[in-house]
Amino acid sequence: MSSDVQHFVGGESVTGRSGRLGDVYNPATGEVSAQCNYASAEDVDDAVAAATLAAKSWAKTSIAKRLEIIFNFRNEFLAARNELAELIGREHGKTLSDAQGELQRAVEAIEFACSMPHLTKGEYSMNIGGEIDNFSIQQPLGVVASISPFNFPAMVPIMMSTMAVAVGNAVVLKPSERVPSAPVELARIWERAGLPPGIFNVVHGDKEAVDALLSHPGISAVSFVGSTKVAEHVYEEGCRHGQRVMAFGGGKNHMIVLPDADLDLVADHFIGAGYGSAAQRCMAISVAVPVGEETADALVERLVPRVEALKIGPYDDTEADFGPLITRQSKQTVERFIDESLSDGAELRVDGRSFELDGYENGFFVGSTLVDHVRPDMSFYREEVFGPARGIVRAGDIDEAIQLVNDHEFGNGVAMFTRDGHAAHRFFEEVDVGMIGVNVPVPVPAGYHNFGGLKRSKFGEGYLFGPDAARFYTKIKTISARWPAPSDNVDGPDLTMPTNE
Repeated sequence: MSSDVQHFVGGESVTGRSGRLGDVYNPATGEVSAQCNYASAEDVDDAVAAATLAAKSWAKTSIAKRLEIIFNFRNEFLAARNELAELIGREHGKTLSDAQGELQRAVEAIEFACSMPHLTKGEYSMNIGGEIDNFSIQQPLGVVASISPFNFPAMVPIMMSTMAVAVGNAVVLKPSERVPSAPVELARIWERAGLPPGIFNVVHGDKEAVDALLSHPGISAVSFVGSTKVAEHVYEEGCRHGQRVMAFGGGKNHMIVLPDADLDLVADHFIGAGYGSAAQRCMAISVAVPVGEETADALVERLVPRVEALKIGPYDDTEADFGPLITRQSKQTVERFIDESLSDGAELRVDGRSFELDGYENGFFVGSTLVDHVRPDMSFYREEVFGPARGIVRAGDIDEAIQLVNDHEFGNGVAMFTRDGHAAHRFFEEVDVGMIGVNVPVPVPAGYHNFGGLKRSKFGEGYLFGPDAARFYTKIKTISARWPAPSDNVDGPDLTMPTNE
C-alpha cells in the first residue's frame, strides 16, 4: 500500500489533526491502493486561516504578475499531463486516453483565465450630473471554497479554481475522497508555477469537511459539482451561512432522434456520448428518444452490435473503450437500476450485469447495457444512472419528445439529431435545458462560454466556467466621485432626494 494522501495547506503537506483515514481504491482490482487523511473542522480552520493570510497580499498583487503565474501554470500543467493521467486512471478507472481528454478540456479553462483583465476592468461614466463621475470596480471576495466530484479529478477543480485565483482570491479545494491524488498534484503544479503559499489549498474528507466549509465565516463563496441531493444541501447550507453558492447537480440527458436523421451517425454518437468513461459524466447521454416506431426499431438495430462490441478493461489497457465504476456500491446501484427496469416491463437488449474481466474479477466493472421500451414512470428513467446502462424511450412525435425533456426534473444537457433546421430551431427554443446540442451529442461549451444546467441540475448563481465565473468570484463596488474647484461655494445642507440634474 502506498503512503497516506495528505492535505496541502499553506504550501506544505500536512497530516491534519483528525486522525481519521479513508481507503482509496483501484477500481479495476477492487484493492485498497492508499489511505487518505480526512479533515476535521479544525483542519478546515487551519486551511482557511492560511488562505485568509495569503489572500491579503495576493489581492494586491498586480494583474501582470498574476497573469504571469497563470501562464506558468498552464505550461507546468501541460508538462505534467502524463503523470496526471496516470494518477487519474489509477484512482478513477477511466482509460488513459479519456484522462488525457479531460486534461485537454482543463487547458481551456486555464487559458480563458488569462482573459481576466478584460472581464474585470469595470465601467466609467463621466459627469452623470452635477460634475459627478460614476465608475465601478471588481475586487476579489477573499477566500472561496471548491468541492469537486470524483468523475473529473483534475478538470473540474481547475474549472472551479483558476479564474478564482486569477481575479485575486485564495482557494480551499475539497476534492472527492475517492480520487485525492491528482488534486494534490495540482497544488504542487501551482507551486512550481510560482503561486504564493496559501493561495491554493487542498483538504480531503467527507461530509464533516464539507459542512465545515459551508458554515465557515471565512469562506465567501463556494462552488460544487456532484449529485442533486448533495448540491441542494450545499446550496441551502452555504446560503444559510451567508455564502455565495453555485452548485451543480445531476442530469438525465436525452438524445432526440428525428426520422430524417442519419441513424448510423446517431448510433456512433450515442455510443461515444453514452458509454464513454463508463457513463460517469454528468453530461453523458442517458436515453435516446427516437421519434416514431420505425425510427426506434432502425436505431436499436444499429445500436445493439455497437454496444456489444465495446471493450472494457483497466485504465492502462490501450484497447479498452471504458473502465470500471468508481466503487463497488456504484456497481451494485447500476445493476439494481437494470433489475428494476426489467421488473417494470422494459426490454433488455444488451445485458452487462454478469460481466467479468479475467484477472480483474474483484474490479467494479459493469458491462455495457442497453434497455429498450423504457417509460417515464420507471426509476431507470427518473433517476440518473451513473454507469454504462443506457435506455431507449420511444416517442410518437416531436411534441411528445420535447415534453419528455421538459417534464423531467433535471435540465442539464440535451441533444437533437435531425436535418430539419426548423425543427432544430423549435427544439432549442422550447426545451427547458441549460446546454443544448443540435447534431452534437455532448453539448459542453468551450471554456469561454458559461457552463450550467437548469431546473434541479443547478442551484444558486454563477456558472462553472466562462465569463460569468469572473463575476461570481468578485464583488462590485460603484463609486460616485466629484472634485469641486476651490472656488465652488457651499450653500448649506440640502435635504431633498439627490438627483442627477
